Amino acid sequence: MSKVVVKAYTISLDGFGAGPNQSLDNPMGTGCEKLHAWMFPTKMFQRMIGKDSGSEGIDNDFAEKSMQNNGAWIMGRNMFGPIRGPWPNDEWKGWWGPNPPYHVPVFVLTKHEREPLTMEGDTTFYFVTDGIESALEQAKKAANGKDIRIGGGASTIRQFLQAGLVDEMHLVVSPIFIGQGEHLFSDLDLPKLGFTETEMIQGEKGVHIIAKKK
Repeated sequence: MSKVVVKAYTISLDGFGAGPNQSLDNPMGTGCEKLHAWMFPTKMFQRMIGKDSGSEGIDNDFAEKSMQNNGAWIMGRNMFGPIRGPWPNDEWKGWWGPNPPYHVPVFVLTKHEREPLTMEGDTTFYFVTDGIESALEQAKKAANGKDIRIGGGASTIRQFLQAGLVDEMHLVVSPIFIGQGEHLFSDLDLPKLGFTETEMIQGEKGVHIIAKKK
């Protein structure tokens, strides 16, 4: 049975998942240069960018696990690209080149219609304009019993949490402060939403938190 999960989502010590002033040249925003320092050296990430190297250990174990059993992804438009407002054309095809790392259907939340985008490696981006429930319904059909992974940004994850739709979260706390930007926990009462079981594992460059509903 499909689970709705957040995997390997990194936040700062003060709870931010991205900084202000996100752009094409600075996709994570100001102050976030070291936010994902736990993942970049791992064997999983290095393999993703075409290199035969990388570190092993707890951080890599979690990075590898985050890419397993995903039958579909849902992400916000900001995670797909830096363009705002109506799509000017179909030239932007994501941050990841012709063969994105997803290899499953990906449902992108947006207010502006766009035709599906088929990429190499079995990744197809579908642009959903009628809300998170519609995206989840489509993702469940596509996932064929595997997990539905909710990607960034923080606003997208918050929407699914507020609606009570997330079953499990894996968060990584990076030892930096950002100070401003996209805060993951704004207006959330996680115990009230059912997240009362937590586990903490210290990695090499981040703390891994597993949060589950009881």
